[in-house]
Amino acid sequence: MAIVHPPVGATLNIWLEYLESLHPSAIDMGLERVRQVADRLSLESSAVKIVVGGTNGKGSTCAMLESILLAAGYRVGLYTSPHLMTFNERARVNGDIVNDAALVRQFEAIEAARHGVSLTYFEFTTLAVLRLFAESALDVMVLEVGLGGRLDAVNIVDADCSIITSVDIDHVDWLGDTREKIGLEKAHIFRPDCPAIVSDPAPPQSLLDYAKQIGADLWLFGRDFNYSGDRQQWAFGGREQRRNALAYPALRGANQLLNASAALAALESLRDRLAVPQQAVRQGLLQASLPGRFQILPGQPTIIMDVAHNPHAAAVLEKNLGNMGFHPYTFAVFSMLADKDIESVIRHMAPRIDHWFCAALPGPRGLSSEAIQLKIQQTLADPDSKAPKDVQISGYGSVKEAFAAARSKSNLDDRIVVFGSFLTVAEALSSQKDA
Repeated sequence: MAIVHPPVGATLNIWLEYLESLHPSAIDMGLERVRQVADRLSLESSAVKIVVGGTNGKGSTCAMLESILLAAGYRVGLYTSPHLMTFNERARVNGDIVNDAALVRQFEAIEAARHGVSLTYFEFTTLAVLRLFAESALDVMVLEVGLGGRLDAVNIVDADCSIITSVDIDHVDWLGDTREKIGLEKAHIFRPDCPAIVSDPAPPQSLLDYAKQIGADLWLFGRDFNYSGDRQQWAFGGREQRRNALAYPALRGANQLLNASAALAALESLRDRLAVPQQAVRQGLLQASLPGRFQILPGQPTIIMDVAHNPHAAAVLEKNLGNMGFHPYTFAVFSMLADKDIESVIRHMAPRIDHWFCAALPGPRGLSSEAIQLKIQQTLADPDSKAPKDVQISGYGSVKEAFAAARSKSNLDDRIVVFGSFLTVAEALSSQKDA
């Protein structure tokens, strides 16, 4: 049952609680309801619109685009999801996180325009951010797709340039259980005659076919753009543009040059509308930041935070851990949601983990620590798991407890990796700040 409509002067938290109660399900794919409300609002904007979709790498690509465009002097709006610590992280205007009052004002406007149409939390908040951006005299909007593409609320926006970073198995209940099905869902952010940047090195045929069918200007990694590099610097090569002697992105990890290349390909495709000098690219790559994506905290033991919550992301995390210096032991603070492919994530990470600290997550999608321990035990029982000898597995009632236990049992030269969900990383980061 919906809670009482927020009164005048209600706080952002009261509004967010209200929005969670508005619709019978958290996810309800489709654009009919959200378009119906959007048509009653003034969402028009002359800003260049870049829409970014994909299984993994969306957030990093968005962060680099925002940082480069800000360094070039443009007014930029950035919309991402989900958030780690506070809802406000989802919307930034000109590099600044939007404050509570600005969000509440937009929520009031969407509520007034809704006329009883039922919207999910994500649909309602997406409309609010789009209205905020329309009022903010922006030069560029960078918009991250929430789930899939075809039926995601962000897809009411006609992109001037679309990016798909990667296509892998995730959200199978909503998007399908093969890369071909998922690729087709994601490809629907493409628009006729507009640049469609694909940085997945092996995109599904369904995505390629859809781009051809609608007449999108398809840019493929390895064909239309690429990168090369050595230990000191790297270079981007596009259709007509080269950018040489670039410093490596501040964002860490094996896939970040792929993500950076997608961002630079998008900027090349839009160069007639958005001039971006070389210095802005250099500065932007060095200043881009994104909490929770192979984020290494200062101090000892080494602590790595990564929201990896699907097999593809876990494989990248395992590779990134392998590229780090030597650590005697690796401790995992781990928890995932019940509707994810937990076994595959464990299988990818098993070779790197000496001690699993399993944590319960709250909510209907959360798992108990006992259930997670059992999944690890079953996965490691496979002789092909490549897990180290004498692996230890322990369970805790919360991420905070598991994280505290991992820190107490680790030595200064060990490392702790916190991963498996945005919720897992958020709780660990929160407890780290409180410590």
